[in-house]
Amino acid sequence: MRIIPAIDIIEGQCVRLSKGDYATKKVYNQNPLEVAKEFEDHGIEYLHLVDLDGAKASHIVNYKVLENIASKTNLKIDFGGGLKSDEDLKIAFESGANQITGGSIAVKNPTVFENWLKQFGTDKIILGADAQNEKIAVSGWLEESDEELIPFVKNYLTKGISYVICTDISKDGMLQGPSFDLYKRMLAELEGIKLIASGGISTFDELPRLAELGCEGTIIGKAIYEGRIQLKQLENFILNQG
Repeated sequence: MRIIPAIDIIEGQCVRLSKGDYATKKVYNQNPLEVAKEFEDHGIEYLHLVDLDGAKASHIVNYKVLENIASKTNLKIDFGGGLKSDEDLKIAFESGANQITGGSIAVKNPTVFENWLKQFGTDKIILGADAQNEKIAVSGWLEESDEELIPFVKNYLTKGISYVICTDISKDGMLQGPSFDLYKRMLAELEGIKLIASGGISTFDELPRLAELGCEGTIIGKAIYEGRIQLKQLENFILNQG
């Protein structure tokens, strides 16, 4: 199971929110590159970088941060937040993203999203399936859609998607543990899914459980920043898996 720390960006700074609420913003570091380098120093190879300004603005904003991290580390970065147009994607990939995550666009403009899949291939495009009460949420989680989580993902699996990041919004940033039952069900019902668990990770012990369930990766945010999970523990986990 891949360990994927998260860096969320507002105004170029590394922040975390609770349940996606911008009013709960907490700045952890003014220099995201510093944070990324620390991850890399502990044997971490992947990074989940979210442009929260972009999610609000519905177009890419913090691509300079992406470019900076991509050019000064070897981290494989998946980048998301407000990617809505072919131009946004071009900027993201040119700025050094290995993969991009499309969430709202997959709900609101499936034609564009499916086009990206055809154009860039399934290894480059991740489906962001963020859900509140198993209903897909969009626009930086500011809106709930009518889309049911599992049928929504199933539909995209038939269109070639394989990587799916699923965040249970009620858990995100709350440090109360991830949605084990939901992930278990998704893995049972959605054949061929490479499921990346996100939201709620609070202790190191949860990671082997997610690996056991069959999650392809897990995104860890606040638990690292609040010192609940040490980077050294993640380093050992990665080494032991290898």
